[in-house]
Amino acid sequence: MEKILVTGANGLLGQSIIRQLSGKNYKVVATGRGPDRIDGKFKGGYFYEAIDITDGPAIEKFILDQRPDIIVHAAAMTQVDQCELNKQDCYNINVTATRFIIDAAKAINARFVFVSTDFVFDGNNGPYTEGDEPAPVNYYGSTKMVAEKAVMESGLNWAIARTILVYGVAPTSGRSNIIGFVKDNLEAKKPIRMVTDQVRTPTFVDDLAAGILLIIEKKKQGIYHLSGEEVMTPYDIAIEAAKYFGLNQELISRSTSEEIKQPAVRPVKTGFNISKAKKELGYQPKSFREGLEALFG
Repeated sequence: MEKILVTGANGLLGQSIIRQLSGKNYKVVATGRGPDRIDGKFKGGYFYEAIDITDGPAIEKFILDQRPDIIVHAAAMTQVDQCELNKQDCYNINVTATRFIIDAAKAINARFVFVSTDFVFDGNNGPYTEGDEPAPVNYYGSTKMVAEKAVMESGLNWAIARTILVYGVAPTSGRSNIIGFVKDNLEAKKPIRMVTDQVRTPTFVDDLAAGILLIIEKKKQGIYHLSGEEVMTPYDIAIEAAKYFGLNQELISRSTSEEIKQPAVRPVKTGFNISKAKKELGYQPKSFREGLEALFG
């Protein structure tokens, strides 16, 4: 029975991966920041240890002790503005820690699946295929591009799963995402501004986790784009969510990136062409509406 290590296990994606591994023929070990926060009914089906992945000796010892056959490295600093404002922390988590994990993986010859982002692209020519050239416009995207390069040059059996604007519900993750932001504010009758000049293909977290498991099960290597198929702006997403929940759409106003003045520049038009993942993995994402129904129906 193969052993899988999942980093970032307390996050939205990490929790979804562990849920989907439950009942499959794998031993599962997991690590994250702080105590194990996975949904209680899955406890006991895996081993968890809290580790700071920027502590090289600690993460190396854990990996060498556990000797996983496969590492899914989902841990990252993903808050784009925080990355811009705290560049050293961002680099330590997204690049240095990834290199620590790669070095340990090489010592035991583990397969390596790295989770990356559409923000490695500049947003001038989306939707993007796996062969398009990265050109990030913010610090977060730059660190993920550097980490991708380290993965590709590692000599390991590697795969990179890039994704976009992941949404879902993990009550214990401690982090919100776009759906939670819209729902919480509209339920509290608070007005929100959502940009209309950024384009994405939002991704249901369980689809992303399923795609990563397909990469593992089919023993695939290389880069795969895993996202939804619908091209939407954050404003579109907020309106659709408000319709689904029966909340007041009039509280949602249109805005532009320039008006919101966020610390980090966002790529304007990303989105993914997912034909490779559909053809080679059998990846089939839900529509945005189906994702909401799976979460809240």
